[in-house]
Amino acid sequence: MIRRLRWKVVAVTMSVVTAVLLLALAAVFLSSRSAMESRTRSQLQQALQSAPGAPMRPGQDGGAPVFTVEVFSGGTVRVIGSNYFDLDDEETLLDIVQTCLDRQEDYGVLKDYRLRYLREVSPISVRIAFSDSTLEQDTLRSLAGTMALIGVAAFAVLFGFSYLLSGLVARPVEKAWQEQQRFLSDASHELKTPLTVILSSADLLSETLPPDSQGYVDNIRSESRRMKKLVESMLTLARADDGTHKLVFTPLDLSDVVTDTALLFEPVAFEANRELLYDIQEHLHLSGDGDKLRQLVSILLDNAIKFSPEHEPIRLTLRRDEKNARLTVENGGAPIPPEVVAHLFDRFYRADNARSGVQGFGLGLSIARSIATEHGGAIRCESDSRSTRFIVTLPLRK
Repeated sequence: MIRRLRWKVVAVTMSVVTAVLLLALAAVFLSSRSAMESRTRSQLQQALQSAPGAPMRPGQDGGAPVFTVEVFSGGTVRVIGSNYFDLDDEETLLDIVQTCLDRQEDYGVLKDYRLRYLREVSPISVRIAFSDSTLEQDTLRSLAGTMALIGVAAFAVLFGFSYLLSGLVARPVEKAWQEQQRFLSDASHELKTPLTVILSSADLLSETLPPDSQGYVDNIRSESRRMKKLVESMLTLARADDGTHKLVFTPLDLSDVVTDTALLFEPVAFEANRELLYDIQEHLHLSGDGDKLRQLVSILLDNAIKFSPEHEPIRLTLRRDEKNARLTVENGGAPIPPEVVAHLFDRFYRADNARSGVQGFGLGLSIARSIATEHGGAIRCESDSRSTRFIVTLPLRK
């Protein structure tokens, strides 16, 4: 749990940091690109405003090289060149000019020729200034690479700091969690002995009391057994949480485990006026703890018997599902609302409509989920107008 908490803190922190870092780098990149475009446009504007025929070469002052073309209404084309450009290829030059004239925008980029242009229309001619965008694109590409390296390095450094800080944040939570688990474990151990003594004393007392007083002893026995069951459930969850109780995994036949448990519950279902139907595929083998898996199946069957209507069948199915075993316990009855299904596996949670007439502590399904998780599987609940289904998937042995 603490490890998951640390990674959640890291995930949240890094999500925020990454978003801020990306926004900052994007702002720098866009600002640089805008500044370059603004400078180039200013140079193009300067070239267009220069006197026609003047040897204007703005590229010589440190900016991008520029050449201008003036197209007169009669079709005459005049080129004011720059030493940077080779303007002897008249065919290519005319293609460039014609492409620019066909454009609707007065300002833009000719990607095929890597030229940025600015067009100005006058009554007697159309003047177009061209600037080489290669240097601008190379600069932006180099800037993007540098920013990517900075971003990766910053992400790695911030990730390290975030992980270290998550340890400091989680330390008080870890301490409180350990103290809580120690308390639950110790309290459960300490309560088991007096409960055993109470049950033994109640059995001895029942032999000496008159018949009209036996009801009090029966109450003591009933509540003591109920309390003992609660203590054992709490101890099971405490051991699963702190990892002190390691399961003994051995190769076993899950089909036999489920069949044996179903046979034990047949008389229980009969006494409760329910019919237990089961369909179990044979020879499904896995590595696991047989006692814990029996407890898992028992919890689901006991839960189905308690909450299904009388004379309604309870169906238990075990099937192979690719590499997993799929165990399903299904019973009829009113559908469980989605907001209740979301909390069914929470500890001590019981739906309001389950509190009347049904005894329990709300720990059974939590224990079932713990057993499924310890075996590398998962458990979920589905409920609709047709039935309520608890589905367990467990990995089979290769």
